[in-house]
Amino acid sequence: MGLLAAAAIAGSSCTKNFESYNTNPTSLTNSQSLAIISSAYGPLAQEIYHNYQVAQNLSADGFAGYLMSPTPFKASYDLNYGLVDGWDRNGFVDQYNYIMAPVSKIAAAGARTLKPELWGVALALQVDAMDRVTDRFGPIPYSKAGTSLTAVPYDSQKDIYNLFFSQLDTAAANLNAYISAHPGDTSSLGANDLVYQGHLDKWLKFVNSLRLRLAMRIVKADAVTAQAQAEKAMSAAGGLMSTPADDAKFQQSGGRNNDIWIVAFQYQGDCRLNAAIATYMSGYSDPRLPRYASPATDPAVVAAAGPGKYVGIRIGISIAAKADYVNYAGPNTDQTFTQTAPQTLMTAAESWFLKAEAAVRGWNGAGDAKTDYETGVNTSFQQWGVAAGGYLSDNTSMQAPYVDPKNPVNNDTALSKITIQWDANAGNETKLEKIITQKWIAMFPDGQEAWADYRRTGYPRLFPVVNNTSGGTISTDVQIRRLAYPQSEYTSNGAAVQSAVQSLLGGPDNGGTRLWWDVNKGNF
Repeated sequence: MGLLAAAAIAGSSCTKNFESYNTNPTSLTNSQSLAIISSAYGPLAQEIYHNYQVAQNLSADGFAGYLMSPTPFKASYDLNYGLVDGWDRNGFVDQYNYIMAPVSKIAAAGARTLKPELWGVALALQVDAMDRVTDRFGPIPYSKAGTSLTAVPYDSQKDIYNLFFSQLDTAAANLNAYISAHPGDTSSLGANDLVYQGHLDKWLKFVNSLRLRLAMRIVKADAVTAQAQAEKAMSAAGGLMSTPADDAKFQQSGGRNNDIWIVAFQYQGDCRLNAAIATYMSGYSDPRLPRYASPATDPAVVAAAGPGKYVGIRIGISIAAKADYVNYAGPNTDQTFTQTAPQTLMTAAESWFLKAEAAVRGWNGAGDAKTDYETGVNTSFQQWGVAAGGYLSDNTSMQAPYVDPKNPVNNDTALSKITIQWDANAGNETKLEKIITQKWIAMFPDGQEAWADYRRTGYPRLFPVVNNTSGGTISTDVQIRRLAYPQSEYTSNGAAVQSAVQSLLGGPDNGGTRLWWDVNKGNF
């Protein structure tokens, strides 16, 4: 369905998993409305990953160097830059149907006044979800979504980010007010909250950390706002996420399964490890690698490299049949990405790396860059339940080259010379590359966020696609910058999407055009 239909849903009927909203909230008592509000939150968090395989796994996860598919779905598809409209539209439309619509229902049920603290949680989830949409496509309908059945105007990315910050202001204020009035208390969400089980102090840390993430995203486009919002986040009441106990991750419920498990196990190996993450972590002898992945069992890999090696698949290679590469290294679905394993929206480790970058930039409240960087690494190791050992003192290990035992045309030299140990005497660019490289390793497997970081900073250095089927619209060297708007938007919301295309940063509606915050200039 096109966005106009999605907007109609946002304003009227319910969507999957939200049958409880079929009753008009204006006819309910306050207590009935409150029951409706609480029942929405579990599905709301889960739906951020709705249609995961086509909305993220077969695009952003590959673009970020995390995952790759051995399945030759099409001769030309996203992972070799031949964008598939029928797949990518899910990453656009779904968040209107499954996030914006239920949040609209939560508002209609009276959350703003009856349960302002829960309205704060809803806003935080909406901002997280819709940031993923705008960072895939660019300008999107946001401030006016759900207000018209005939045309929905698009907002510029600058306006969207400003509205995100304003909504986070409301969320933080509401949560702070509740926490101050009810110290040590949990909210009425309870078991309906699949992320924090009603602990609003945790939600406040998430709101503050999300603000810091979004602030850093726009640093090259609007440095003044970026610094102001980052410093606001770092000094905010409630603090940032700081330990793995603060990680925002949702539990599975209602028969829902872990998305990585689905694509890597249930779909019989449709998802394998990307060559980029495999070469970095192997080169660093990273103890987290066995938690992330299972080694390759392909006879060609074992014969060439030995057993127990984590050889991934390089993005954009030619694959004749799934059997050719399905036994390369893949996500660890036996111990980590199990059928019912929770899924992460944001981690405390990411917050520390954001602070480390803020410290390099000299922003107030960031602390010491070395301390933040090392705490980020250690927090990630704690999250994954492995010992860091001497990892942080390693000043020699680097990314390994990529060798494909089946086809040497896919081989490539290591692109990065960055080591692990912090170097206070290094320049800011080297410090940033260290921070983003370790941040990238720590954020696995959230390819959407990692792809955004890569586009913003150029780090970590990622292998380009081997075969580029974009017809020249996407540079192999510069790599993909965005997804094209779905064709359904041109059909159902044509004038608005055409106007949005005109506001893109100096380019047409294709994968080679940069977003507003993806400014083609140095990081400092």
